[in-house]
Amino acid sequence: MSGSGWVRDQYQYSWLERIGINVIKVGSIPRHVAVIMDGNRRFAKQSGVATIQGHSKGFEKLAETLQWCRELGVKEVTVYAFSIENFKRDEKEVKALLDLAKEKFKVLISEEEKLKKHGVRVKIIGNISYLPEDMQDIVRKAEKITENNSESTLNVAFSYTSREEITHAVSEACKMVDKDDLKPADIDQDLLERLMYTNHSSEPDLLIRTSGETRLSDFLLWQASNSITYFTPVLWPEFSIWQLLVGVFLYQRHHSSLDKLRQAGGEKGGVSDCQMGQIEQDSAVAGVLGDWWLGGSKLE
Repeated sequence: MSGSGWVRDQYQYSWLERIGINVIKVGSIPRHVAVIMDGNRRFAKQSGVATIQGHSKGFEKLAETLQWCRELGVKEVTVYAFSIENFKRDEKEVKALLDLAKEKFKVLISEEEKLKKHGVRVKIIGNISYLPEDMQDIVRKAEKITENNSESTLNVAFSYTSREEITHAVSEACKMVDKDDLKPADIDQDLLERLMYTNHSSEPDLLIRTSGETRLSDFLLWQASNSITYFTPVLWPEFSIWQLLVGVFLYQRHHSSLDKLRQAGGEKGGVSDCQMGQIEQDSAVAGVLGDWWLGGSKLE
């Protein structure tokens, strides 16, 4: 079970990986990294295996990536594990996905002591009322046993879409107005953020999407509006530490502009069109650098 768990203690870094990590750690490290883990089904198809095996490989990659983030000093990770839209997929695939998730959350619960040792708090963000009752109990327990851990946070977006989250927040605000707990004029951005599933969380500094898709797919649309975004063509099960380092490098190139944008708070004088153009240009350069680094990793 330890080989398939969430908390990995022994990843053997090559000398080249260790150099890359040490170089990147000289610069600013994003506090919060969000990941759209895309490409499991395509990986399964290309590998000639069942779709669920692609998803299982994707979980293994998540466990590795969490260890890499911990090594770099990232304090919060949010992963898009299961969209509400996924319920529209083939019934057999949905059942297989939910069964796999149930199994992995049970493994997480069994690793309570490891999570405590590393100080990892687990939060499930999403509308879990869509899930079977037994699974709702499991995810609540996963949150409960880690609620006092404070070194880092893993947010698992499960049964989640950003539009549903925003709709939920607005609905909760309306209920407060109906109960005379709130005046309509008191509804503002800060209130809605407090009513979102991510109210415990900081804004993502870096958002990574795998598989070559260049869209957010209804993931953290509110929270990631000012994030540095890195799109990589690699499929999620094939994601390596090199792609993560390239994403962090891209963040380091632009974190000062990101800070200015956040400080501006939507006012004039934020990041200029010229600066945004530079970010886009450097994103393309980061993609080339990622290919180069990935090729370099084959020399290990």
